[in-house]
Amino acid sequence: MPPPTPCEEPMHDFLLTHDTPAQYAHALHETVDTLAVHLAGTRSPRSAATPEELEELVAAVDLERPLGDLGAVVEETRRLYLDHAVHFHTPGYMAHLNCPVAIPAVAAEALTAAVNTAVETWDQSTTATLVEQRIVDWTAARIGFPTAGEPDGVFTTGGTQSNLQALFTAREDRLSRSHPASRRERLGRLRIVAGEHAHFSVAKAAHLLGLSPDAVVPVPAARDGAMDPVALERALHDVAASGGEVAAVVATAGTTDLGAIDPLADVARACSAHDVWLHVDAAYGGGLLVSPAHRHRLDGIERADSVTVDFHKSWFQPVAASALLVREGRNLRFSTWSAEYLNPRHAVQPNLVDKSLQTTRRFDALKLWMTLRTVGAEGIGRALDRVLELAQEAGRIVDEAPDLELVARPVLSTVLFRHVPPGADDAADRLVETVRNTLFDSGRAVVASTVLDGRRCLKLTFLNPATTTDDVQQVLELVRAAGRDAAAPRPLEAAAGAR
Repeated sequence: MPPPTPCEEPMHDFLLTHDTPAQYAHALHETVDTLAVHLAGTRSPRSAATPEELEELVAAVDLERPLGDLGAVVEETRRLYLDHAVHFHTPGYMAHLNCPVAIPAVAAEALTAAVNTAVETWDQSTTATLVEQRIVDWTAARIGFPTAGEPDGVFTTGGTQSNLQALFTAREDRLSRSHPASRRERLGRLRIVAGEHAHFSVAKAAHLLGLSPDAVVPVPAARDGAMDPVALERALHDVAASGGEVAAVVATAGTTDLGAIDPLADVARACSAHDVWLHVDAAYGGGLLVSPAHRHRLDGIERADSVTVDFHKSWFQPVAASALLVREGRNLRFSTWSAEYLNPRHAVQPNLVDKSLQTTRRFDALKLWMTLRTVGAEGIGRALDRVLELAQEAGRIVDEAPDLELVARPVLSTVLFRHVPPGADDAADRLVETVRNTLFDSGRAVVASTVLDGRRCLKLTFLNPATTTDDVQQVLELVRAAGRDAAAPRPLEAAAGAR
């Protein structure tokens, strides 16, 4: 048989199909091996490459000239991406709410990416729809939602989207109640009451939902950083007295900086007394639902109308894996929009797009499913408990150090502190960003910073149960060294002081 002419040569052999060439399957194995070797040998959170060096590295790639070989592309990608990525699994990473990921979840990512399942409709997902629904039902049961309300939920891209959909649902629930004023008039009067340390996505959601610029009413925190129930009652009365309507109260189970958990039972009682929707943003603290030692800290969450949980934080899942859970499943009807070609109203099989803000959506629930089937809920919870213990140990180390100031007692897994070198008390604010940038530029450690009560401070965030107190001590030594260098007088400054 003569060889095929150029026009007959297959143009799709790079796609994963029923006749994918064997060399591509082999290259996939080699990619996994490359990743495993790289991760095992990585100890620093990032390289010390400058932004200019990285820009040059990326710009040097000619996208109009493909390499034509996956192995060569993987090697190029290693040099371009893996060698300079920020690695959350390393002991020197202590900045944000990024976690090392569960190995079963990585396997799930490979499966879902290869099959490319889309879970918006039954005819694109079949069993995947059922798996997501089981995970939603399981999480709702962990929260403690009563089955009488037929609780439900949906996976989302993250806490911001979960909070947006929760507050949209609360808004529509409030506006669906009979009222003499028009919808337009009521929109201008709707308020969202939230703790002063609530996540910024609450204010962002209010803006996206068309509420007034002053729609978010902040409730002062008590000394521990959690919402003050007395101040909440006052805020609810004030909104009513001014002619406003409360669309929702947002309680936070794990504030970003302090890890504070609002008094959920007290907040729930106030919401019940005032007949307002309670949303609990447990994006950070939701992992306590499987904690053997700390589950009680979420007591009262079962009385919420909606709950946000980020599995890609304290559940050790890869980004993205979040969910919105609602106490009464019927309230998700506000997100339903039907299209004849996709999810017609007369459909018999379940179509998850009926309760999602997204249309095309990944099968993210498989990550948590495979993790639960491998290590169980208690295995996840024990890993989180170790992280909480580490934060307490780090707080003690900071508190006992003469040149460090503990700004707030650790609640979950964050530690806020300031470096105050001897004789440089007035430079503490200035040193924060200098120290942070110095550590990041060196590649040896990554820490965060924030402002609390007008004071700028450094922040350690722990979500790696393999991190040790020795690792903490090493990072603190790097902080000290950077602080000493920044606080030391420069030659010109020293000469001026000598005059």
